[in-house]
Amino acid sequence: MFLLRLRLYTCYTCPYAQRVWIARNFKGLQDEIKLVPLILQNRPAWYSEKVYPPNKVPSLEHKGKIIGESLDLIKYLESNFQGPSLLHEDPAKKEFTAELLSYTDTFNRTVFTAFKGDMAKEAGPAFDHLENALHKFDDGPFFLGQEFSLVDIAYITFVERFYIFLSEVFKHDITAGRPKLAAWIEEVNKIEAYKQTKTDPKEMIETSKKKFMA
Repeated sequence: MFLLRLRLYTCYTCPYAQRVWIARNFKGLQDEIKLVPLILQNRPAWYSEKVYPPNKVPSLEHKGKIIGESLDLIKYLESNFQGPSLLHEDPAKKEFTAELLSYTDTFNRTVFTAFKGDMAKEAGPAFDHLENALHKFDDGPFFLGQEFSLVDIAYITFVERFYIFLSEVFKHDITAGRPKLAAWIEEVNKIEAYKQTKTDPKEMIETSKKKFMA
């Protein structure tokens, strides 16, 4: 059988897949949703043929259908499973959530592009954007204040990789002059649901070097 009910197809080194892994842990769904890890460089043929034709991770098989795309998948978990919520009903926070989620691709693209140019100059505005966003709800360390949310998950899997990689390879500290960003990274790292999903820094650095510095 290829379609295993309530299986999350993932990759332990993929930041997109890590987003859903964090959400699954945060909502306490470890016993309900089992991980099926894949190696991206050597995906089995049955995955695209029988499970998810786009051949990407993450994907979730639930009630005979496949759901993909990390942020959409987390919203699906919110709608179909119990556990602590990662979305909030406050109108201002809902609006800010939509705004920040719409910026994620631009943020990632800006930083990745800067790998080939002037890192501090080209990537700086993207990290400044996050620093400023963290001032919006100032009653806590997260993007929505006291509440850990989908927004934090959307960014942390990339920001932490950038933080480690840029420090090691470019000797560039993305938290310098950005105290809110530094505090946010520190606080997210205290959350068990995230800590359980972290990849080995040395492995991540070597993988990133091969991918972006070749």
